[in-house]
Amino acid sequence: MVLRDGGTARIRPITVDDADRLVSFYEQVSDESKYYRFFAPYPRLSAKDVHRFTHHDFVDRVGLAATIGGEFIATVRYDRIGADGLPASAPADEAEVAFLVQDAHQGRGVASALLEHIAAVARERGIRRFAAEVLPANSKMIKVFTDAGYTQKRSFEDGVVRLEFDLEPTDRSLAVQRAREQRAEAHSVRRLLAPGSVAVVGVGRAPGGVGRSVLGNIRDAGHPGRLYAVNKAFPEDLKEVDGVPAYRSVRDIEGPVDLAVVAVPAEHVPAVVSECGEHGVQGLVVLSAGYAESGPEGRERQRALVQLARAYGMRIIGPNAFGVINTAPDVLLNASLAPEMPRPGRIGLFTQSGAIGIALLSRLHRRGGGVTGVTGVSTFVSAGNRADVSGNDVLQYWYDDPETDVALMYLESLGNPRKFTRLARRTAAAKPLVVVQGVGSAPQGHAVRATRLPHATVSALLRQAGVIRVDTITELVDAGLLLARQPLPAGPRVAILGNSESLGVLTYDRCLAEGLRPSPPLDLTTGATAEDFHRALSRALADETCDAVVVTAIPAIGEGSPGDAELAEALRSAAAAVPGKPVLVVHVELGGLAEALSAAASTSPQALAKAPGAEGDAHLVRPAEPLPTAVPEAPEASQSCSRLIPAYPAAERAVRALAEAVKYAQWRREAADPGKVPEYDDIDEKGAAQLIGGLLERGQGLTLGQAETCELLDRYGIHVRRALPAPTPDAAAEAARTLGYPVALKATAPHLRHRADLGGVRLDLADEEQLRRAYTELTELFGQPEELRPVVQGMAPRGVDTVVRAVIDPAAGAVLSFGLAGAASQLLGDMAHRLIPVTDREATSLVRSIRTAPLLFGWRGSTPVDTPALEELLLRVSRLVDDHPEVVAVTLEPVVVAQHGVSVLGATLRLAPPPARDDLGPRTLPAY
Repeated sequence: MVLRDGGTARIRPITVDDADRLVSFYEQVSDESKYYRFFAPYPRLSAKDVHRFTHHDFVDRVGLAATIGGEFIATVRYDRIGADGLPASAPADEAEVAFLVQDAHQGRGVASALLEHIAAVARERGIRRFAAEVLPANSKMIKVFTDAGYTQKRSFEDGVVRLEFDLEPTDRSLAVQRAREQRAEAHSVRRLLAPGSVAVVGVGRAPGGVGRSVLGNIRDAGHPGRLYAVNKAFPEDLKEVDGVPAYRSVRDIEGPVDLAVVAVPAEHVPAVVSECGEHGVQGLVVLSAGYAESGPEGRERQRALVQLARAYGMRIIGPNAFGVINTAPDVLLNASLAPEMPRPGRIGLFTQSGAIGIALLSRLHRRGGGVTGVTGVSTFVSAGNRADVSGNDVLQYWYDDPETDVALMYLESLGNPRKFTRLARRTAAAKPLVVVQGVGSAPQGHAVRATRLPHATVSALLRQAGVIRVDTITELVDAGLLLARQPLPAGPRVAILGNSESLGVLTYDRCLAEGLRPSPPLDLTTGATAEDFHRALSRALADETCDAVVVTAIPAIGEGSPGDAELAEALRSAAAAVPGKPVLVVHVELGGLAEALSAAASTSPQALAKAPGAEGDAHLVRPAEPLPTAVPEAPEASQSCSRLIPAYPAAERAVRALAEAVKYAQWRREAADPGKVPEYDDIDEKGAAQLIGGLLERGQGLTLGQAETCELLDRYGIHVRRALPAPTPDAAAEAARTLGYPVALKATAPHLRHRADLGGVRLDLADEEQLRRAYTELTELFGQPEELRPVVQGMAPRGVDTVVRAVIDPAAGAVLSFGLAGAASQLLGDMAHRLIPVTDREATSLVRSIRTAPLLFGWRGSTPVDTPALEELLLRVSRLVDDHPEVVAVTLEPVVVAQHGVSVLGATLRLAPPPARDDLGPRTLPAY
């Protein structure tokens, strides 16, 4: 796991083979720390002590150790306590816990990490409380317990502080755990992106080659720290390479090395990693290829690489990485294969692909023209095979990075979708996060958890978490430019103005297609002056019915027509006067307007300096005066740069970026009050747990029968309309008499279930004659009753047929889905999805987010149905799956939503041992 300072340690059980390690560890602990542990001078461990501390039954006595380089740096142990306060021979639910941390590693969060893990072990073994006795002077250990967030009691007796705390996770303990996770993982990335000294291992003597190129890139970027060139093939008398001190081994470097960039053949990397670990290097960027991307042998090589680096407490970017960049003025690090340092700015970039990384850096460089600041890059990470450091880690870093206002990510795969969604939600609440997510299979070098969810479902879940999901890197940069320094729109109302009627109409149509609410375009005519543009934009921005403005501009020809620089300055000054609304420009690729819009701003309109632009790319225009931050709710956003106005060469690109900003702004407003998970008095959670436990005793996984399904759903207030089997016409008639006419006759065979369009369902049968006739028709059309499995069910009130599903995916977690029954969901894929547990607000948005939702609200004069009852049903299903993860799949179909109430006409439910939920357990790095 990652420790507080960004380093890593391994946590594992203490075994009988650890006697020598334990003795060595104890010898390195100070006398004061030993006194705090044993409440008396205890200079050395006796043979009896060593035996006791290395022999555990792993039920009533458990010992864990934190190790670095295979050596102990800390230990923790619990012993189960009996009712009499002494170690128990019979199991009890309380245990005494004690820690010992090497003095050199105190303050790194090791004890807090061990507490998380030993508490998880104890809970698995039926222990509900920990007790610890601590000397009053041992303030560090008291703080470990009090800061953990568990419910606790404290007492003082015989000169000792006794702490007792419940091990059941609380909202506060989970919040503490995740806050520690964020700080630790952010710090581990910061050590890689802001090193004080760098060694490039694998620098060739001749110009060219990966190592020599990276060395030159770091040197040319102006990195202020110490830089070293390393290659075991260097002659012993070689002192420098390109003015950089040269060494044959990292071990030979006298000073500290924070970061090592490794560019040697894969077979030589393990030796280099060992040298770095022994020298105390903090992190590695491995550019070397020949790992998991090359096949099974490379995958094993990659696994060994990660294990070796973690044994020394180092983290890895790569292997097969393109490198990292940090443009901060006190860092200036270009430890990558990019030949030029990107312009400094406020956008963070993460990509798993080196080729895409090059494309993104190039596009941001071109689109900014001569403008520095927000259009540039704060940090760039190209993670290659991302065997260790992933997009999740970089998100943790960006979350509170004051240099990054907008995060752009190109993800070819999601290693841990559940964690990514959680981190994305928190990040998006502070600053925009724009993601391109790969659709195809993951690259061969990526370790990816299997998911059964369609790509569209994963995308929907990302949007639920506030992620701005786009499809191409062009859209990624378009959205990033708008969000980097424009304010978020307050709503979807758009004003359109410009000097081209046709371009204005095209923009208007695109706004409608993207779900925006445009006003009729204002045509200033081709003879419009710069003052006309200024006046029209000022009026639009001052209009309270306008949330954003799109300006369309074509080059004007003739005497008196505004020059490009004059028009750009007119737009700048108008936008500066009303800073609270976003402004976008749609231009055509003629004349010099793009260059003028890219010109660096100054305090004087006459001081515009032209800079080269790029045809076909979006550009930016800077207002004359500094403006407030683009995202006022985010304290992380910088106040140092003027607002920039993005310009796009096509209306559809500008409007798509604006539409994404509108949706994101709406999400931000809703995220401030996410709602709550309601309680229902009629839910029998305990009874449901007992029923599930009894059913699972039959096997590892089973689909429940109809009676069992109805019984379990009843425990959560979900009532399935009764259906009786009808194996013969007489049985059907008897069932109808029991239920009462009118009834429905249904074939429940899998290929006919819910297929009224095929004739497998006959509705509104008013009497026995109609029922017997329908039975005969059904068997003549589709086969014998034993094949059709017919049932008789009482008619439900008329309404809209819908479907509700829930599934636990091993990668993404529990997902609730909703849509209309039939072709809408099956053929068109019109389903909406939310992560479980669902709040009342999320249930409301779930119902309204499908494209066919108007059918529920009185479309074309139809009667609106009872959507509050539908939302309650969704919330009850969410509670069932959240409370009992053994319920791995639920389908309610059809659910008829009538004018008053809902009727569940069919239900299937599957039980299985739930997938492991590592997001709720103690903090760990992914195993490799």
